[in-house]
Amino acid sequence: MMQRKTILIAPLNWGLGHATRCIPIINELIILGYRVIIASDGDALMLLKKEFPTLTAFELPSYNIKYPKKGENLKWKLLTQIPHIVSNISVEKKAVAQIVEAFNIQGIISDNRWGARHKEIPSVFLTHQLNVLSGITSSLSSSIHQQLIKKFDECWIPDHAKSDNLSGKLGHISEETFITRYIGPLSRMVYENVPKKYDILILLSGPEPQRSILEKKLLKEFKNDRRTILMVRGVVETKEIRTTVGAVEVVNFLKTDDLARVINECEMVVCRSGYTTIMDLSVMNKKAFFIPTPGQYEQEYLAKRLKELGLVPSCKQSKFSAKKLDKISKYKGLKNVQTEQNFKKLFCLFQRK
Repeated sequence: MMQRKTILIAPLNWGLGHATRCIPIINELIILGYRVIIASDGDALMLLKKEFPTLTAFELPSYNIKYPKKGENLKWKLLTQIPHIVSNISVEKKAVAQIVEAFNIQGIISDNRWGARHKEIPSVFLTHQLNVLSGITSSLSSSIHQQLIKKFDECWIPDHAKSDNLSGKLGHISEETFITRYIGPLSRMVYENVPKKYDILILLSGPEPQRSILEKKLLKEFKNDRRTILMVRGVVETKEIRTTVGAVEVVNFLKTDDLARVINECEMVVCRSGYTTIMDLSVMNKKAFFIPTPGQYEQEYLAKRLKELGLVPSCKQSKFSAKKLDKISKYKGLKNVQTEQNFKKLFCLFQRK
């Protein structure tokens, strides 16, 4: 009888998107008979522990990145933290090595954690960003990122290789110098055609303080609205808490099945233009309005691209008003592009001796 292989899944704790898009991969690994161990930190780790309470989980050293209140200062704030990030990668590698030795790990899937790899076992880097946009320094940041990806055995991109892709130039480069596999969009969501319960679903996500800043702005904007509105705060806590603020029903977080249900039950979604959110809404065939996180070039690019394609309207956080949702009817919305994901073939990498 073939020995059961153990795979380590390690998503970055930057918002919840990296963790949530690992959920379908974890499910497929379990279905195919692999043992899965989870490693992350902060809200990302807490979310995965809630989704998979029976799996072994470890806390990795936090990158502990600080974010400014003013979005235009984000790039410079991140630049000042590079020495800390580099130091953390080294600490993270040591922590991963200890887990590998203790649990006889035979493969690693790292979602944007540069230190979550091991030279003696197959290590995969999961990302939708081969190019990292950073304004006038985009060429430099992309080059550094690609050099880090080269240290892994393979790079898996959750997108289509050519037409109907969601990531645009983020996930596509003209000349690849490392092994890439386009595995199709990853989503934990399942579309169902059900009666609508909510006119507007607000999904909050991303790092602080911008998550809270947008929450306060939207609660103020919609407090006297006559439509049926649900806000999911995106704050992972010990238990689910529901409140009402004016016209808005508010819940701190929802597990996958409940979140999929309310997305299916809503007419439109107001949210950030994070890539994982875009994949989820595409699977769910949703109309949406995007408010990119200020200073995050990636989200600003994705929002602009989908707006230019006539799919989803968007605006800057400072410019948003409830009236802008009237534009949604003029856009096509996101549509699911069916793709066959052969996970069994993909996971063959971990069968290597």
